[in-house]
Amino acid sequence: MVGPILRSLWSSTRKSFTSSSPPLSHSRFFSRAFAAAPAVDPAAATTASSIDPTRLRNVAVIAHVDHGKTTLMDRLLRQCGADIPHERAMDSNSLERERGITIASKVTSVTWKENELNMVDTPGHADFGGEVERVVGMVEGAILVVDAGEGPLAQTKFVLAKALKYGLRPILLLNKVDRPSVTEETCDEVESLVFDLFANLGATEEQLDFPVLYASAKEGWASTTFTKDPPAETKDMSQLLDAVVTHVPAPTANIDAPFQMLVSMMERDFYLGRILTGRISSGVVRVGDRVHGLRNKDSGAEKIEEGKVVKLMKKKGTNMVLTDCAGAGDIISFAGLSSPSIGHTVATVEIMSALPTVELDPPTISMTFGVNDSPLAGRDGTHLTGGRIGDRLAAEAETNLAINVLPGLSESFEVQGRGELQLGILIENMRREGFELSVSPPKVMYKTEKSHKLEPVEEVTIEVNDEHVGLVMEALSHRRAEVNDMGPVPGTVGRTRLSLTCPSRGLVGYRSVFSSDTRGTGFMHRAFHAYEQFRGPLGNVRKGVLVSMGFGTITAHALMSLEARGTLFVNPGMESYDGMIVGEHSRDTDLDVNPVRSKELTNIRSASKDENVRLTPPRLMTLEEAIGYVASDELIEVTPKAIRLRKKYLDVNKRKAMSKRPKE
Repeated sequence: MVGPILRSLWSSTRKSFTSSSPPLSHSRFFSRAFAAAPAVDPAAATTASSIDPTRLRNVAVIAHVDHGKTTLMDRLLRQCGADIPHERAMDSNSLERERGITIASKVTSVTWKENELNMVDTPGHADFGGEVERVVGMVEGAILVVDAGEGPLAQTKFVLAKALKYGLRPILLLNKVDRPSVTEETCDEVESLVFDLFANLGATEEQLDFPVLYASAKEGWASTTFTKDPPAETKDMSQLLDAVVTHVPAPTANIDAPFQMLVSMMERDFYLGRILTGRISSGVVRVGDRVHGLRNKDSGAEKIEEGKVVKLMKKKGTNMVLTDCAGAGDIISFAGLSSPSIGHTVATVEIMSALPTVELDPPTISMTFGVNDSPLAGRDGTHLTGGRIGDRLAAEAETNLAINVLPGLSESFEVQGRGELQLGILIENMRREGFELSVSPPKVMYKTEKSHKLEPVEEVTIEVNDEHVGLVMEALSHRRAEVNDMGPVPGTVGRTRLSLTCPSRGLVGYRSVFSSDTRGTGFMHRAFHAYEQFRGPLGNVRKGVLVSMGFGTITAHALMSLEARGTLFVNPGMESYDGMIVGEHSRDTDLDVNPVRSKELTNIRSASKDENVRLTPPRLMTLEEAIGYVASDELIEVTPKAIRLRKKYLDVNKRKAMSKRPKE
């Protein structure tokens, strides 16, 4: 069918040209035919209006972990007509969906009453604070989500301090008011606590005059007055969206100035290459414009690369939409440059001045990533060499400004970050990509000021049942914690809330201990507080370990006799080697054991059989638990299929010689 149509079109087009015209080839015919066809672009109609900065509102959603940010974003997208494929639609990463947490900040835009709202969803964990810091500079307003039952917690203070520092005017949203325990008095109390927090953080008069809304993101409604069941016609998010349009100022931007944009996010696309996302600070950018990347140096701005805007994109709901142009104040993504990264400036080729970069808090913890040199190395992974590991870490440091990578000795790399959760997510991602590596235990990064040793101290909020307070207090006293406040949890009976400060090194590995001490009923939230005077060595926080001295397959017969020695970390059938940790000793010293010993065969019939061996289920460690568990003379062996603990020196004689050396 297509053949005859093209042939007739071809013959009629040839006849329409005069004899003086040059002969029309097939290639010239098709190029003219498609050039003549009008390019239909759905975004073209809105091009002129999309440049108007008075229609824009840039807002970040900030909160403590699990206070309902991502669920709120779902409801706002749905309210504005976006198609939501699944719950927590903004959490696109597989790890985010598995763990139920937000790891990276994400931008999207929705249209509400002829206004374009650029919304940024941010993580709540303190470890991912760098994600919050780098996006607050892109927005003029913030929705501060606070759980009406819990009130402001450690991370609420952190994210609010960042928002106030950049001069944002937050809108307070008290979420989860549909809970039975939440009353109007509870909300008033939380509101006054938030007001005190604003005042303590040095908020201005305008920032202290914040609007308050009450919401249930789970049920999908928000209200300007306290209610638990709003009328059906107002049971939606329209009042919150109206508050954003009313209270968040439009970006102050100059469209007539030359184009400049600070890159805040970066991702890779197999087809388009590097995609840079940021807020346009001035001017207008169009597809095909000549632009170049700039970075700040001590001597001034340095040119990185020059190129052309190949594609200009904007996130609408959960989809990426192509656009022809975008104006100052808008948040857009574009492809065309391969070298600039986060913190660099993209501008028209006439501009040679770079925009100021975002200042991030310094990293507080470091780990050493190296090549896996255990006897079982190379069995599971595909990326094994130091060069591959270094390239992957360099790529991560480029997209995540909160991580620093420094080369170390003998194909090892020191990775600095905010906490063991952040570095644990990086290791888990590398493991899934086929990397094998050995990882050292986390080390705290100390500072020295006026000959005084300073260490990072964190603010910790703990909520536990009354019967567990003694256990928690005892464990934290060994970790050099100091209690600031202690009292009953308002609105509940038999619960106690503790507010304390504790060194970061004392909290490494404490979360799993805390969960077992409180039988899973306790809550613990932490956030970086400040660098303070070194508090001295920690108390006794861990026992010794059972170290394998045999190579081969672990047998049930051997484990049966080792059960009385402590807690096992392995199952029969697993592989073992010299220096591998197979369990925790019941005493404070390490013990060398043989987990591969098999039952000797005899020609005498035995009354008991091997089938009668019944072992207690072992304690199989997750990656986060392993990071918190290992001591300074131990390593974690990470492969795509296994996580093993091992001694740094596998040979028993070398270990004994090294143990006699003075510790750092």
